[in-house]
Amino acid sequence: MNRAGKPQGRSSAMATRYRSARGLTLIEVLVVVFILGLAGAMVIPTMGSTGILRVQGAIRTLVADITFAQSDAMAFQQARAILFDQPNNSYRVVQVINGTVDAANTMYDGSREGKRMLVNLNSPDFGGARMTSVNFGTGAAASLLVFDDLGTPVADPSGNTPSSGGRIRVQGQDSVHEIIVEPYTGRISVRRISGG
Repeated sequence: MNRAGKPQGRSSAMATRYRSARGLTLIEVLVVVFILGLAGAMVIPTMGSTGILRVQGAIRTLVADITFAQSDAMAFQQARAILFDQPNNSYRVVQVINGTVDAANTMYDGSREGKRMLVNLNSPDFGGARMTSVNFGTGAAASLLVFDDLGTPVADPSGNTPSSGGRIRVQGQDSVHEIIVEPYTGRISVRRISGG
């Protein structure tokens, strides 16, 4: 016992506990700094890849709109077309009325800016994606993809002759992708030509 009448072992245990609770050791600080550095090294490259994700978003949007045009043609038993404007890097989904494709018949979509199915890939949302080529035939038909009432790609909006399908090439920051529309079935697939 000490002079105050308290057991000596107990006070020395409390003194040790107070000493160890005052701060961190050098090893503990180094471990925390190492973990923060490791987390930072994983986050920074991910932040740099947002441009790639935006280009992939452009490809997904394009594929979704082609799929929509095909499905809508079958659902309403009326032809639908996608009119590509490759020089301006945009496209629109239109109703084919009496065998005629007219930009004035661009389909309505309340969820989009302008309330129409008009997509401009020059938007910052798409990270610099560019349609470098669009090929669905020859002449004026090269920039036109038409689905008949059965969802089959056709060569002419006023006829029912199946087309030979086509391709759209989209180039991003570090990659080139090709969207392929198969003849007869209209099956859509995407393949990476180059890059990551």
